[in-house]
Amino acid sequence: MRRSKRTILFLVVFSFLMNGNCFAQKDTTYSKEFKTQHDTTQLRILVEMSDTCEVSEIIDYTGRAIIIGKRIKENSPQSEYIEYYAAAYNNEAYYYDQVGNIKGALESNLKSLNIREETNDSLGMAESYNNIAFMLQQQGDYSSAVDYYNKAKKIHISFNNEEGLASVHINLGYAYYLEGKIDSSQVFFELALDLAEKINDVKATSYALNNLASIYNGKKMFDKSEEFYLKSLKLREQIGSKDGVARSHYNLGRFYYNRKNYEKSFTHAHLSYELAKELKSPDIISTGAILLSDLYAEQNNHQKAFEFLTIHLEMKDSILSDETRKTSIKQKMTYEFEKQKAIDDAAHEKQLAISAEQEKKQKVIIYAIAGGLALVILFSIVVLNRLQVTRKQKLVIEEQKQEVENQKVLVEVKNQEITDSINYAKRIQSAILPPDKVVKEYLRESFILYKPKDIVAGDFYWMESVAPTGKNKSTKVLFAAADCTGHGVPGAMVSVVCNNALNRSVREHGLTDPGKILDKTREIVIQEFEKSDEEVKDGMDIALCSMEGKKLQYAGAHNPLWIIRNGEIVETKANKQPIGKFDNQTSYDRHSFDLEDGDTIYIFSDGYVDQFGGENGKKFKAKAFRELLLSIQKETMEEQKKSIDDRFNMWKGNLEQIDDVCVIGVRV
Repeated sequence: MRRSKRTILFLVVFSFLMNGNCFAQKDTTYSKEFKTQHDTTQLRILVEMSDTCEVSEIIDYTGRAIIIGKRIKENSPQSEYIEYYAAAYNNEAYYYDQVGNIKGALESNLKSLNIREETNDSLGMAESYNNIAFMLQQQGDYSSAVDYYNKAKKIHISFNNEEGLASVHINLGYAYYLEGKIDSSQVFFELALDLAEKINDVKATSYALNNLASIYNGKKMFDKSEEFYLKSLKLREQIGSKDGVARSHYNLGRFYYNRKNYEKSFTHAHLSYELAKELKSPDIISTGAILLSDLYAEQNNHQKAFEFLTIHLEMKDSILSDETRKTSIKQKMTYEFEKQKAIDDAAHEKQLAISAEQEKKQKVIIYAIAGGLALVILFSIVVLNRLQVTRKQKLVIEEQKQEVENQKVLVEVKNQEITDSINYAKRIQSAILPPDKVVKEYLRESFILYKPKDIVAGDFYWMESVAPTGKNKSTKVLFAAADCTGHGVPGAMVSVVCNNALNRSVREHGLTDPGKILDKTREIVIQEFEKSDEEVKDGMDIALCSMEGKKLQYAGAHNPLWIIRNGEIVETKANKQPIGKFDNQTSYDRHSFDLEDGDTIYIFSDGYVDQFGGENGKKFKAKAFRELLLSIQKETMEEQKKSIDDRFNMWKGNLEQIDDVCVIGVRV
């Protein structure tokens, strides 16, 4: 029903409209039966007709739909059909855009947004924000476009609409690209790619890959560019997107041409050109033809080069003719308006002439004094009426101003209450974390780097000591780095449940074997969440260690153990199953080690290695983290903590921290 505009880098979408004769028949039926239908039915029919008709007919359907929609809104403000009223303005904006009236398109989109805001149509608002951003982008106001794309992004996040979020990330990437902020553009294309792959949105994945390929090509990362162009082509072939396949072949053809690999360039250029002819797409035929012309020129086949150059120019003329048609429609609208205005002005002048003659006759009959008195009385009434209207308007404005002030104060109070509650929750969460004094008592050569993303966190660290029993002569120390589902307040709530489950596994059930502790913890967490009427799949990833003298035991759920010995890292991988609901559950493996003097143990959540930053806004990744840890082995544990923290802050720069961070280091 709605004509949405979603701009994707290097992708131009053409709408092939149906033959107008088909709609002439529909319009005949519509004319006979239309007046017998209810307002809501009329509105729906008009909007659906405006969705599928020729561009030149859209304004007729939307004009009538807007009149009916306004009537429905006045009589029944909560009607579900109000969404069609908003859609009518949306389609009107599409028409204005097609005929080159960008200002009119922007105004119609704003009217559509206003209706959706009044009816709390959040997803409709997201669509309007996206359309407005596109209009602003066309006018070169990239900063404002980014603001509106971000408004749409917030709504998609609140509804967990991952498909919409992937699309808006692509749009943001394109806006930043047009603004010349290539690194920011790349970050959003990469975010779109990660999300599209996660939800298996093949079409969005192909767009993101294609756009990133062009970014990499511009940065002279040619191997990466070729890889992404080929992946995008494969996906577009998979979903049968002939238009996308044709464009991918052209991109690859131009890529290989610039690399002087003319054989591969010929192959892709011909495939793009043949598909474009099948699709009857002037712009793709044009680009394919000029590439083939360049290729034949490289072979000194000037006849062929000229033939394809001629085709390219013909297609450019065709595109230009289409633009001329749009301009013609706009000029026709202006002409009709001026023509009607001239008719109205002539009628108005005629009426004035008649009125003047009547007034002249009337003045002969009416005494001058009586006429003057009537004018004075009339003037007095008008003045008094305007004074009353002005006074009422002033009162309304003052009341509205006071209401705004009251709402502002209320919002500030609510924000402060929420912040106070979260700060208090932080105190509660801090209370369940082991104090530094206790950590240093049992792990003297150690550090804990703990950096919540928000005030409270989903990551936490845990420690428990088990006194010597029987033949055991030393205290057994259990410690862990855990990463619960989410971050902020939701993550913190899950962390309390998981922390309690670890405590119960050790204190109530007397377990000290890391693998058995994780088995029991998973059982307790699942039991706690199964008390809810809704299915809860939250849980945690964790690396859990047990140290007794120089004996170390480890078990993990997704999070590994690293031991650095003699300048090398020995990695022990965790079980690929979380602490929580999981299909085909198995017991967690326990790994045992004999430690040596100088060995350093590291366990951590994924927040550090997943952080975006650096010159290109990429993830830090495990390889760089390994190199960092190896480079600081001569430092004390406190110095290591500072080095790791400083490197994180330097890498992150001005970008937002994306997740909680927890890193624990222990030296034997």
